[in-house]
Amino acid sequence: MTLYQGRFEGRTAIVTGGASGLGREVARRITAEGGRVMLWDLHPGGLEEAKADVGTSDAIAFDVADNAAVERAAAESLALLGHIDILVNSAGITGATAPVDSYPVESWLNVINVNLNGLFYCCRAVVPHMVASGYGRIVNVASVAGKEGNPNASAYSASKAGVIGLTKSLGKELATRGVIANAITPATFESPILDQLPQSQVDYMRSKIPMGRLGEVHETAAMVCFMASEECSFTTASTFDTSGGRTTF
Repeated sequence: MTLYQGRFEGRTAIVTGGASGLGREVARRITAEGGRVMLWDLHPGGLEEAKADVGTSDAIAFDVADNAAVERAAAESLALLGHIDILVNSAGITGATAPVDSYPVESWLNVINVNLNGLFYCCRAVVPHMVASGYGRIVNVASVAGKEGNPNASAYSASKAGVIGLTKSLGKELATRGVIANAITPATFESPILDQLPQSQVDYMRSKIPMGRLGEVHETAAMVCFMASEECSFTTASTFDTSGGRTTF
């Protein structure tokens, strides 16, 4: 992994889903490159371990699907950090693996609440502070499933398609206000989230990747960190691809 020393010097970031997987790797890299990171995650135990790994003392445990909790966390984060430059929305769940006609309604609602509504709440709470300062970078973690759809994963696919649409709208709204918003559409990569899926589903998703392998978390984290940096200055309301060749548009 190539680090860019000082790339995030003086910058502050909120990373949701920061206790594990992509969120944790992104937070580790931003810190290593000079930034200060606030971790948001549902799991207090995971946050304690992640804080030591990432090199931060700043973390809040709560559910992003709870709008009131998001607003409180945003206010607390602003008070601690002083300003919010970067928001990486990485929190997400897979939901059930089942066809639409037997997909559990409770799982559908849970996936939409976390993956789409929660991301909306986070953007809604943080954007005003970015606009007020005249600078911001928002990275919303979508998925190749949001472009192509995965069978037996309708809720996840629909939620990630919603993330792409929301990002395109948000990026256009903010295009002249110093705040850039983009989405990333990874194919499946090695992550704890795979523990939520049966092996047959993982095998199916691997079979669709032309490179013939799952991604590595650091590969997507590297792209996220570019998107979160000042270098990403003339691309907004767009999607970046880390799919091993699966995504064709």
